[in-house]
This record gives sequence, C-alpha cells and structure tokens, in this order.
Amino acid sequence: MSIDAEPRTAVDRRERTATATFRALPFVLLLCSTAVTVLQLLQRAPMPVPLLLGLSAAAALWMLGFQLLGPARRSSRVRGGYCAGLILLSAGLVAVAPWYGLFAFAGYPLAFQHLTGRPRYAGAAATALISTTAFMGGVSGIAAAGLWWDWAGVGLISAVLAGALFHFVETADRRNAEQRLALTRLHEANARLETALAENAGLHARLMAQAREAGVLDERQRMAREIHDTLAQGLAGILTQLQAAEQHLDAPATLRRHLGHATGLARESLVEARRTVHAVQPTALAEARLPDAIDDVAGRWSALHLIDAHLTTTGDARPMHPEVEAALLRTAQEALANAAKHARATRVGLTLSYLDDLVTLDIRDDGVGFDPAAARPDRSPDGGFGLAAMRRRVQRLAGQLVVESEPGGGTAISATVPAIPAVPAVPAGGVVAAESTPGGTW
Repeated sequence: MSIDAEPRTAVDRRERTATATFRALPFVLLLCSTAVTVLQLLQRAPMPVPLLLGLSAAAALWMLGFQLLGPARRSSRVRGGYCAGLILLSAGLVAVAPWYGLFAFAGYPLAFQHLTGRPRYAGAAATALISTTAFMGGVSGIAAAGLWWDWAGVGLISAVLAGALFHFVETADRRNAEQRLALTRLHEANARLETALAENAGLHARLMAQAREAGVLDERQRMAREIHDTLAQGLAGILTQLQAAEQHLDAPATLRRHLGHATGLARESLVEARRTVHAVQPTALAEARLPDAIDDVAGRWSALHLIDAHLTTTGDARPMHPEVEAALLRTAQEALANAAKHARATRVGLTLSYLDDLVTLDIRDDGVGFDPAAARPDRSPDGGFGLAAMRRRVQRLAGQLVVESEPGGGTAISATVPAIPAVPAVPAGGVVAAESTPGGTW
C-alpha cells in the first residue's frame, strides 16, 4: 500500500458521507416541518391543509425527481432550475405555515452544492429572506403586526451574513481543492521521480557495465599492439638470426655475429615485455628524444638486416606528448619490420617533420611494393596486425595514416598526428623541471 492510500481513503469516505447528508437533509427537514404542522392541526390551529399537503408533496416529488436524474443529465441549468423551484416551494410553504422554515433552511446547502458564482449568493440571500419570514411568524404574522420594515432590515442583515459565510466557506473550499490538487500533483511528481530514479539506476548500471567492457577491450587492444610491436617482432628477428646462423655453421665469425644479434634481440624483447606489463613508455623513448630514438631504431635495424636506412628530421624538434611519440616510434618499427619481411628493399628513407600543429613521419622503401586495394585491411600477409595496427594507433590520436604503393614501385607510408606538446613535470616546490641535453634544454 502506498503512503497516501489510507489518508486518501479517509478523505473519500468523508466526501461520500457529506454527499449523502446533503441528499437526505431536505427530506428530513420536510418531514420534520410536516410533522410539526400535523401537531398544529391536532391543536385545532386554522390552516389550509390541502394546500400545505399539496405543496409538501410537490416539494418531495421535486427533490426525488432531481435525485433520480443521472449525474450526466445534471447540467448547470438543470441544477439552477432545481434550486430555484425548491426555493419557491419553500417560500410558498413558509407563507402558509411558518414552521416550514425548518425545510427552508435546506436552501443553504443546496445553493452551495448545486450553484456557482452569483446564482449561489442569490440562492443564499433568498433562503435568508424566507428564513426571516418564518422566524417573524410568516406573512400573516408580519402583516398583522405591521413589521414589514423590521422584516426588511432583518432579512437584509441575514442575507449579508449568509453571503459573507458563503464567501468564507467558498474560499476555504477552493483552498482545500487547490491543496488536494497540489497534493495529487506532488504524488504524481514523486511517482515520476521514483520511476526516473529507477531508470537512472538501470542506466547507470548499464553504463558501468559498458565502461568495464570498453576498458577491458581497450586494455586487450593495447596489450595486442604492445605484444605485436615488441615481442612478436623480437621473436621474428630472433628466428631470422637463428636461421641465418644455421646456414653458416662452418663460418665461426658469421655464426657468432648472428648469435650475438639473436641474443641482443632476446634481451631487448625481455625488457620490452617487462615494460609492457608495467604499461610504461617504450625503452627507447625513456632514454632519448624521439628523433634520436627513431634514428637508433633505424640504425640497429640497418645493421641487423644489412639494408641502408637513413633518418632526416625537419622543423623544430621539440618534446611531444608520450602517446604521440610512442605512436610515431611504433609506426617506424612496424614499417621497418614490414620492409624487412616483405619489401626486399635495398634502401629505406625516414623523414620526421615537425610542423606548427602536426608531426609527420614518412617511411619510403625501394622494394617490390604491393597493391593496397588487393590487400586485406585488417591483417598483414604474415598473419599479424600489420598496417591495421599502425592505422589504429594513429587514429587513436585523431591522426591519419596514408599508404601508397604499387607492384615494383616501392612503398610509402605517411603517419600524421597532432603536435600535442609534452606536459612539463611540476615538482613539489612549484618550479617546472627542465631537462638538459646536448642539443639544448627542453
């Protein structure tokens, strides 16, 4: 049961009781007035009995006929005619027998129940005049004593008091109706609020679940990129060096060189694996600036694969956000790995360009090339992530990756990302820390 169910039931019960009382009151008062009249007849009081009984029966039938009408047929005009007819009947009864002033009193609740506006006050004033007439002995009593002016003064005062009482009661009734309406609206608002809170709770739960799923997916993609960019490439390089060592078992110097390369790649892969677990920046970037890190990667790749690779840096080389530098470094590593695996190139050129709001890395080789339209966009030929991994990494930074190639014409890869500056570290004292390098302070 709701909180307001029991109070609302009590209010409805009181309203039903009041309605039943208003419906029965005129009949009770008419019966009492008729009973007193019958007692007067027993006391031999002179009275026109047929007229009184006829008017009483007419009043009873008039009230009964109105109550038999359905609520849909009780228009404002019908209610006004009913009250006017009943007031006239009560006036006729009081004019003959003053004791019917008891019945005339029913005009007050009927006027308040069935009339509105000015007709309500008119009904109250007419009932006040009829009641004054009954109180002063009826028409015959007033005429015999010559009290018409007294009757007018008392009637006027009674009408004014009745109108004032009606005004106060009407004001209180309107205030109660407004309070009931406000309470109803408040309950409806509370119900809507509870529904909205329940919907918000469900939405919050769904958003939390989606956020967890997105976090899990993002972490999986990060780990996949890191494993591909570090461990997979390192293991591929180790495998290549070991295969080369097998072919030179009879040449100790060459064998030692390939085994040394394999050992170095294994150590680097182990370091990168630990770095990936702790989700820190690439080791090359932790020890040098981006141009130096890419140049070092290109130099070691060139020594490993015996392919000429050269880096050219243009513009104002400045520190970028770690995500920007990591994306460009990984792009260079992936492009060089693809050139070694598939391009059969003899020369690779890298250009790192610093613009005002962009940083661009271009990698070009003179290899066999391929048809970009025929290549699968989601996989590289060796079953790894390939170009798709580079594209996703660049697009995460609102950048763009462009691949241009044709069979026999080499391959050109261009990665462009926003030039997001690095956030300087602020120590506890509030002074921005500066790192000094041989090339300057940054």
